[in-house]
This record gives sequence, structure tokens and C-alpha cells, in this order.
Amino acid sequence: MITAIYPGSFDPITNGHIDIATRAAKIFGKVYVGVFKTPANKRLLFTTEERIELARKSLAHLRNVEVVSFVGLTVQFAREVNADVMVRGLRMGADFEREFEMAMMNKKLFPDLEMVCFMASQEYQFLSSSLLKEVAALEGNISYLVPPHVADAIRQKTGKKC
Repeated sequence: MITAIYPGSFDPITNGHIDIATRAAKIFGKVYVGVFKTPANKRLLFTTEERIELARKSLAHLRNVEVVSFVGLTVQFAREVNADVMVRGLRMGADFEREFEMAMMNKKLFPDLEMVCFMASQEYQFLSSSLLKEVAALEGNISYLVPPHVADAIRQKTGKKC
């Protein structure tokens, strides 16, 4: 059985994230969605516990996916869960450059960990959690970008009609 990790801040989880996790779950025997507790250079809307709960509810239909939190290097998280593969999503060229840099560093730190990148589905090519939060802050409609429970959580957290 091949074990994969899909790490990220997931602040909040979006339909794009769910799409990548769903596709990874079809290929790998076990997928750990790793919610990074303390991402650098990010202003978080949700606490770690809230992000985990939103992700668990969003991915509950996937029996071989487990949502957990982690701290520190992603490769250390991979070692802790005995992962063979790291899953990443690619939306555009800029994503490729950043993911390529991270893949090369991770290869130096953990040579046996392979990276598998999924191209974002066409309807999610533009979607990021940061952009989603901007739209929500300006009371734009986000209902088609996240599951209903995530949209509700964003409304409650921000007090905005998004």
C-alpha cells in the first residue's frame, strides 16, 4: 500500500483542495491530509483545530483519507507517517516554479519521498484560500468555491454576507 501526504495550511479548505484529495485517494492506499499548524508568512483566519474540523467534515466521504495536524518540516511529517509520496496541486506556472523549488529541497532532505503533482481541475485553476478570503471580506459570493459548512464558518468568523 502506498501512503501519501497532502500538506497545506487549508485556511480554509476549498473545493479545489477537496478535488485534489479525492483524486489522490483514488490512487493511493492511504492519504494523510496534513494541516500545518504554523505556516510562515500567512495570516490565518481559522485556528488549527477549526481548520482540521472543516477539513475532516469536507473529506469524511473518503474512507482512506485522514486529516491530521503537523508542525515543522513537511518531510519530517512524511517520515512520521511513513509516507512514500507527497501530493501537491498545481494551478498555474507560478505554482510550478514554487513546487519545483520545494521538491528539490525536499529531495535533499528526504531522498526517498516522491512528489506527485495533480493539475488543478479547470474550474479551480484560479482558486486559492487567500483569494477566497479576500472575496469573502468584500462580501462576494463564495458558495460555489467551498462546501456549505465552510461558507457558514467563514460567515460566522468574518461577520460578512459572502
